[in-house]
Parts: sequence; structure tokens; C-alpha cells
Amino acid sequence: MSSLPMPQAQPVATAVAPPAPLSGWRGLVGDWSSDQRAFHVAWGKAMMWIFLLSDTFIFGCFLTSYMTVRASTTAPWPNTSEVFALNVAGTPVPLILIAIMTFVLITSSGTMAMAVNCAYRRDRINAAALIFVTAGFGEMFVCMQAFEWSKLILEGVRPWGNPMGATQFGSSFFMITGFHGMHVTLGVIYLCWVAVRLLRGAYEKTGNYQIVEIVGLYWHFVDLVWVFIFAFFYLW
Repeated sequence: MSSLPMPQAQPVATAVAPPAPLSGWRGLVGDWSSDQRAFHVAWGKAMMWIFLLSDTFIFGCFLTSYMTVRASTTAPWPNTSEVFALNVAGTPVPLILIAIMTFVLITSSGTMAMAVNCAYRRDRINAAALIFVTAGFGEMFVCMQAFEWSKLILEGVRPWGNPMGATQFGSSFFMITGFHGMHVTLGVIYLCWVAVRLLRGAYEKTGNYQIVEIVGLYWHFVDLVWVFIFAFFYLW
């Protein structure tokens, strides 16, 4: 009589307990580090994108509020072609200063892109020079905007009043252009700080020039916002 084969014992799987989650600051840093590894995005660039996204909502609220006020007001809205005209050889030229300001900002976006290209080639001298040129364009824009503000203030336009028509024109103008002008001013300071550090070789040891791209993201955003302001406030 043949003996039946004995069943072999199966290995018993031991359950491995998952590692306990870290708490406190170590847990917070671990969570952010996991996100960084998952999305392969540098912290600086990710934080700049989050900041720009939040700023987009703010500018969007400003422009939406302006369009709502303009569409609902019963008082006549001033003609922007006349309000922002400048006399050239005795002839009023509509929106000439605004057109120059727009050209200056768009040109600065081009020099900023060239600076980023030089930074990725580790040409820090030319990158710093182009960033200084970009900052110079930004300073020109702020000076022209200051001239525009002073001109309207001398003509009696205030945030709470406007002798040319609807009262809301003054508050909308100073709020939107002032908030954007503050961003341009901060951008000029940011650009100069990065350019000085480039010249001092602060990024030469690591070879990481991503800070130039990060400040470039901010500057391109400022330029893009101005295009929307130009279209909705000055041309509409």
C-alpha cells in the first residue's frame, strides 16, 4: 500500500507594520519633500507658481470688479482716449504714453528671456547685464506711471472723486494701476538683488542658476497682467 505524500507546510507571511508617520516639523518637511520628489519641481519654482496663482485671483477680482462697476454705473464714464492723451506739437495724441509704457514692458520681457538663456549657459556676466537692463525698463515704466498719476491728480482725479464723469473711475484707476505698479517696483528690486548675486558668483559653486528662471517667471507674469489692464481699462 503506497503512502500518500505529506502536505508541505506553507510559509507564514508576517505582516509588516507601516512606518509610523512623523509628527511635528519633521512630518511637515517629510510631506513637502514627498511632493517635491513626486512632481520633480524645485521648491523655489513651485512656491513661485503658487504665489503667481494667488496673485492671478487678486488681479482677476480687481478687473472683474472694475468691469462690473463700469457696466452698472449710471454716470458717464470718461473717454480714456481723451483722459490719457498727451499734447505732441500742439496736437493731442490719444494713449501715446500708455502705448510707450506697454512697449517698454514687452521689451523687458524679451531681455528677461535672454537673461534666463544666458544663465542656463552659465554665462553669469551677460545674464546679470541683461537683468539690469530688464530692471532699467521696469524703472522707466514706474517713472512713466508716476507721471501719469501726477497728471491725473493735477486734473482733479481722486480715488473718491472725478470731475470728468463717474466717481468710480478714480478709485478703479488708482487701485488697479497702483497694485500693478507696486508689483513692478518689487520686481525691479528683486531683479537687482539677483543680478548683484550673479556678479558676485553666489551661484557659481553649485552651478544652479534656477533663481534667474524663478525671477523671470515673476517678471513675465507682471508683463502679462499689464496686457490685460491695457486691454480692459485703457482700450475698453
